[in-house]
Amino acid sequence: QEQLVESGGGLVQAGDSLSLSCKASERAPYSISNYAMGWFRQAPGKEREFVAAISWYAGATKFSDSVKGRFTISRDNRANTVYLEMNALRPEDTAVYYCAARPQRYGTVWYSPPFDYWGQGTQVTVSS
Repeated sequence: QEQLVESGGGLVQAGDSLSLSCKASERAPYSISNYAMGWFRQAPGKEREFVAAISWYAGATKFSDSVKGRFTISRDNRANTVYLEMNALRPEDTAVYYCAARPQRYGTVWYSPPFDYWGQGTQVTVSS
């Protein structure tokens, strides 16, 4: 039973934009408002990598160097949803994108692993 459900993936051309959404399902025993939320991606033959994260109070964001300036992360706690806005997409952005939730852990960096809950992923393919 998936508790985080991603949507919005698809096939686009280089330079296009795409928006991903991640919503906590009704089966989730938590509200994402108490969690830092992150986006990760995994390309074929590669390890899963961090893309972006947003703190539980949305006061802080973090991006990987490869997407900084092109991607934006936001959240709507009332809708139990987190978003990833992707602009100026490149073929190297092609991957399965996953969202994940991380509870607050005192004494740790708010975006540091581990993230406890994961979605099933959504495919993003960028053609050249």
